[in-house]
Amino acid sequence: MSSTSGSMGGTLLRFRIMALFSGTMMILLCFVEIPVKHLMHNPGLASNLVWIPVVHGFTYPLYVIAAIQFSFKARFSVVKMFAFILAGTLPLASLFAERHAVSRYR
Repeated sequence: MSSTSGSMGGTLLRFRIMALFSGTMMILLCFVEIPVKHLMHNPGLASNLVWIPVVHGFTYPLYVIAAIQFSFKARFSVVKMFAFILAGTLPLASLFAERHAVSRYR
């Protein structure tokens, strides 16, 4: 195995981990924390979920770095790189981006 494919494997693994984690946190944010906070008006339950936006806020920049690194290694266009970055802002989109990356580079 050449060093290029080895570094691509590590880059792909980092991107996969961050895409799955970021996607999971985005789903929790959009479908659990925000509805509980704004629709249920339950301050006690909402205060128990305050960790979700905090964790997503800290991990999204790591997802962006992983997406940029993967895009450079895969030699994607700037448009495709931004599409991968923006995928972390929509529920389920980073999960689809991860599946696309795996199907193309595995």
